[in-house]
Amino acid sequence: PKGDRIQTRDGLGVGLMTPIVLRGEAPVMGWAPQRLAETNDDLARRVMDLYTHTDPALAKALQAGLTADDLARGGPAMQPGGGDPGMMARAAAGAARLMMKEEGPRIAVLSYDGWDTHANQGGVKGRLADLLGGLDGAFAAFEREFGAAWKETAILVVTEFGRTARINGTEGSDHGTATVAMLVGGAVKGGRVIADWPGLKASQLHEGRDLRPTTDLRGVMKGVLANQFGLSAGVLGERVFPGSSLIRPMEGLIA
Repeated sequence: PKGDRIQTRDGLGVGLMTPIVLRGEAPVMGWAPQRLAETNDDLARRVMDLYTHTDPALAKALQAGLTADDLARGGPAMQPGGGDPGMMARAAAGAARLMMKEEGPRIAVLSYDGWDTHANQGGVKGRLADLLGGLDGAFAAFEREFGAAWKETAILVVTEFGRTARINGTEGSDHGTATVAMLVGGAVKGGRVIADWPGLKASQLHEGRDLRPTTDLRGVMKGVLANQFGLSAGVLGERVFPGSSLIRPMEGLIA
């Protein structure tokens, strides 16, 4: 979300490791959906007491983590990830609760795995359709938890790489080049497809197998950051995405 409601510079990384795109000088809060068996309050109290007397700094970090986890969960316990469609919505709801704190993060990056559909990808029904349904559930969770702040929110959905244009021998698709990025949220000037579409004919494919890339994703990210946070093209090209000054922010993405 944008605006002056939150003053902290912290970002939020949801996953077992801080996503690379979120790493930098600014502090980042890390939170991962529960993957271990539930523990009782007595164990947490005993561990906290132990660290308080032996390592105050670690005790402070543990208390912050316990507080964040309690707030983020705010409902059913998180279940293991690994491509679980239901987990996507639960993780999104937890992240949204943390962001809605008065001094919560303004930027969050959620990492969802399980999209490597080399086999049995499916079409209208199947593994990919289930994953896309889980992603849609994550959008709904953010909108529900943000409430009135949804109108100031922009969510950018990206992936590391695309998939091949043709089905492989195991009814899936392999690693490809270009793909689609989606921008959703109440702040987005939506209802459009912005693309220099290259086509899917054999002669139009990149190296004869992949959708050809025509847009630098950094330009999309810059366009969102420029509108949401008022960052200049110079700052975006030198500090946020070093060495990318020739890639201009995409305009008109935010309403």
